[in-house]
Amino acid sequence: MSSASSTSPWNVRRLPRADSSVFLVTGGNAGIGYFVAEQLSATGATVVLGSRNLTKAEVAMASIRARVVGARVRAVQLDLADLSSLQTAVESLEVEGLNAVVHNAGVALDDPSRRETGDGRELMFGTNHLGHFALTRWLMPLLAAAPTARVVTVGSFAAKSERLDLNDLQSWKDYQPKRTYGRSKLAQMVFGFELDRRLRAVGSTVASVVVHPGGALDSLTPSRAPLHVQTTGARLSAAPAALLVQGKNAGAWPAVRAVLDPAVRGGQLWGPRVFGLRGEPRREPAWNHLADTAVAARLWDASCDLTGVDPGAIPG
Repeated sequence: MSSASSTSPWNVRRLPRADSSVFLVTGGNAGIGYFVAEQLSATGATVVLGSRNLTKAEVAMASIRARVVGARVRAVQLDLADLSSLQTAVESLEVEGLNAVVHNAGVALDDPSRRETGDGRELMFGTNHLGHFALTRWLMPLLAAAPTARVVTVGSFAAKSERLDLNDLQSWKDYQPKRTYGRSKLAQMVFGFELDRRLRAVGSTVASVVVHPGGALDSLTPSRAPLHVQTTGARLSAAPAALLVQGKNAGAWPAVRAVLDPAVRGGQLWGPRVFGLRGEPRREPAWNHLADTAVAARLWDASCDLTGVDPGAIPG
C-alpha cells in the first residue's frame, strides 16, 4: 500500500498514493461503501466495486469518474446472499493479487417478518456475516499473493450493545429486525478479530482490521446524484444531529484509513474520534465482548458448518 511514514499525521483529505494497489469494496455502489470506493479511487489505486446489481454499480462508477480524474474503477457482480456464486465472483476479478478487501456490504431490514437467503440462512446474518466469511476463503489466495494485504471488516456501532446467542445465530426463536441486524454486524466484527488471530498464528502477511463508521446518516451526506440527493430541507432538519453524528462520507474514513495507513495493524479497532460517533478516524480499545476468544472460536466453527468453507484452511 502506501510508503508514507507511519509518523505523519493522518489527513482524511490528503490520502497517500496507492497507484499499484488493487482494492475490492463490497457494496461499493451505495452508502458508506460508495464513499470508501470514491476516496480510495483518489489514491490512484484500482478499485473494484463488488455489487449485486451491476446497473447500480455502473451509476456509482460514473459518479466516481466525474469526481476523480483518471479514476481506475470497475465492478464485479457479487451476491453475498448466494454462497455458491462467490468463487466465480472472485475468479471474475482477474487479478494476480489483492491488496485489500473492505467487507462493507450489508442488509438491514425493518420488516418484522423473518426472511432467508436462497441457502436457507436468516437474511441479515447470512449476508452480512456468512457471505463475507465465505468470500474471505475464496479471496485468501489473492490476498496472500500481495506483499502485504488487509481484510477490513466494517462493523456497526449498533453491535456495541448486542451479544451473540450462539444457540440461535439465525434468530429462529425470537426474531427482532434491529437486534438481528446488530448481532449480524457483531458477528462480522468478532470474525474480523478471530481472523487476525488465526493469520498471526500461521505467520501470514495478511492482516485483519475491524472498523465502524459511528453514526452516519443520509441526511448529513453530501449529494452524489443520482445515487443520493441531499435536499435543503433534509439538511436543515438534520443540522442539530450533526453535533453527535455525521454523513456517510465521513463514516467511510475509518475503513479508508484501515486500508491505507501503514501505522494500522491487524487486530485493531478503528472508529470516529468523538465518542465513537463522529469525527476523524482513530484507534479505539476493542469492546470487551469482541475480545472473548471462546465465543469467537464457537462462531468460527458454526460459520464453517453453515457455509461449508473455512477461511483459515488456506494460509494467507
